[in-house]
Amino acid sequence: MPLNPEEIDRYARHLVLRDVGGPGQLKLKAARVLVVGAGGLGAPLVQYLAAAGIGTIGVVDNDTISLSNLQRQVIFGTGDVGLPKVEVAARAISQLNPNVAVETHSLRLTHGNARDLINRYDIVADGSDNFDTRYAVSDACFFERKPLVTAALGQFDGSLTTIRTYETGADGRPNPTYRCLFPSPPPAGSIPTCAEAGVLGALAGVMGSLMAMEVMREIVGFGESLVGRLLMVDARGMRFDTFRYGWDERNPLNGKDASGAV
Repeated sequence: MPLNPEEIDRYARHLVLRDVGGPGQLKLKAARVLVVGAGGLGAPLVQYLAAAGIGTIGVVDNDTISLSNLQRQVIFGTGDVGLPKVEVAARAISQLNPNVAVETHSLRLTHGNARDLINRYDIVADGSDNFDTRYAVSDACFFERKPLVTAALGQFDGSLTTIRTYETGADGRPNPTYRCLFPSPPPAGSIPTCAEAGVLGALAGVMGSLMAMEVMREIVGFGESLVGRLLMVDARGMRFDTFRYGWDERNPLNGKDASGAV
C-alpha cells in the first residue's frame, strides 16, 4: 500500500535519506514488530517504532504501572499508576501515530505460548527484565525462524545484539544463537533485580532507542547488522564497545549434538 499525503509529510526526513527513502519507508509500513516488555526498554522502543511508521506493533506485558516505573518508563504518567501497561502503551502509540496498528497481549510470555505469539510477527524486540522470558523468546525465535533484537540493562550498563539463527555467516558456519552467547540462565537469585540493584533512568532511554534503530536497520537493510556482535554501553565512562561472538557447536539448539529441544 503506497504512502498517503499525510504519511509523506510525516516521514519526510526518512524519505530524503538515501539508505531509507520511499522503498525503505514502505518496508517499515509493511512490518509487524513484536515488542516484549513495555518497561524501561520497551517504553522508548515503542515510541520510536511508532514514530518511524512501523505498520503493526504488538506489545506483550502482563504488568500494571507503579509509581517507581515512572523514573524511566517515559510513556506513562502519574495518572496512569495502576493501569495495565499494554493499555497505556497502546494509547501512547496511537496518539503519536494513528497510522500504526497496535495489538496488545496482556500476558506473561512463556515457553508454552511464545512460539504461537512470535509466529504472527516479522521481527521480535525483547526488552524483558528476566532470564526466563529472554530464553523463552530467543528459543521461540530460533524455532519460528524470526530475527530477534534483544537488549538488557544493568545499573549503569546495557547490552544489545541481533540474532538471526536461520542464516549462515560469511564463513559458512551457522549464525550464533542466544545460547551461544549465554549458554544457560544464571542461578536463581545470583543476579539482583532492578528493584534490588537500581538502574539509571536515562540509560533505559538510550538502550531502548538503540533497539529501535536496530529493528529499523533490520527491516530496511541498511548498515552493518549486530548479528554476531554484542554492543556494550558503559554509562559511567560514556563508552560504547562492540565484541564479536560466534556459533558454539555445543549449544543445544543447532550445535553438533543438538537434540532440537531445550
